[in-house]
Amino acid sequence: MKPILSRVLAPLTVLSAVAALTTACGGSDASSKSLTVWMYPVIADQQASRTYWQQIEKDFEAAESGLDLKIELQPWDNRDQKVATALAGGNGPDIVLLGPDQVPQYVQNRTLAPVDGVTADAGSNFLPGSLKALSVDGKLYAAPIYHTITSTIYNKELLDKAGITSPPQTWDEIRAAAPKLKKAGVATLDYSASPEASLNLNFYPLLWQAGGTVFTPDGKKAAFNGPAGVEALTFLVDLYKDGAVPKSGLNNKNVVADQALGKKQVAMGFANVPADVKIAAGAWGKENVIVGLPLRHRKQVGFGLPGGLGVNAKSKNKANAEKFLRFMIDPKRITSLTAASGFLSPRTDVKAPAADETTAKFAEALPFAHSGEANVSARQVMSLLSAEIQATLTGKKEPRQALDDAAKQADDLLSRQR
Repeated sequence: MKPILSRVLAPLTVLSAVAALTTACGGSDASSKSLTVWMYPVIADQQASRTYWQQIEKDFEAAESGLDLKIELQPWDNRDQKVATALAGGNGPDIVLLGPDQVPQYVQNRTLAPVDGVTADAGSNFLPGSLKALSVDGKLYAAPIYHTITSTIYNKELLDKAGITSPPQTWDEIRAAAPKLKKAGVATLDYSASPEASLNLNFYPLLWQAGGTVFTPDGKKAAFNGPAGVEALTFLVDLYKDGAVPKSGLNNKNVVADQALGKKQVAMGFANVPADVKIAAGAWGKENVIVGLPLRHRKQVGFGLPGGLGVNAKSKNKANAEKFLRFMIDPKRITSLTAASGFLSPRTDVKAPAADETTAKFAEALPFAHSGEANVSARQVMSLLSAEIQATLTGKKEPRQALDDAAKQADDLLSRQR
């Protein structure tokens, strides 16, 4: 779920790595009956998030007499490094929020405990893809508590200004709309090319829409430099060169507010949560916000993943940690979290509340969700590829060269993981 998600979700509690590790309790003393959870900004509003998780602490402690639960609100920034360091060092929390592309790495490092028993009685009530995405070799390593889907939002005022009556939903329609919007003085598609932005929220959906994949089926080599990858990156670079993607995209970290999309300088962009829609509505006027489905090319697909709670393999309190996981996957908690966060439900028997017709579009987009490609080196490969995409946008390399260079580095990395 940055990720899985660093878009409009501002850090709730900015803790230094030292402070985080100091307060961590992966080595919880079982006799203390204490549990520590590392939670991330799945609820965009900081005060609402604090209030929600404080209530969860109280409710869980009331349900499980004698247990002491501490939920530490962590920022998305540097999440991977902090979690990997904490778990590998035998520190860290008893429980941590994870996305599918994090799980394989931690499983390989033997820092996560399987949690199949948590969903044993309710597995049939979960979206099959949500359980599969958080599993490795048939074992579940994180219990899903929410699901995301990245979709498309449009500024109706800007489209009208350019004489575009139907929002562009395909690559060809985007290409056709770009000259009209340029004539009207605005860009077409916002994009987040900052190295800190997750490729799951920008380039990978384009790659998947072109019919490509990040890795080969066996996960041993990169595949993003194939024809589909070249087509996807060429599409992006051409838009950027023509001014259809704003120059500010080079520094955008998947953010709506204070970026080109929020400032009405670009007609369309990507939204990961209904909170994005609320920000857009505040900036553009509610009447000018249109929420669409993921873009189409050879395929129609958008990034969407389950966020799940995993258990530290070195926790001395695994049995009680699993009690908290069961508590959080209960329909009552899933309902409350979807209402508070705006994310979707990973359970088929719990429907996310739709505040209005606009946000209901996210639920409509859920069938097009792609949870990413699990690989122990997924995050490292993402960093390598991000740098090469930047090189193409700044004119230092052509798309094919950049992708081949990134693939060579990725293949070397993957060969060392075998």
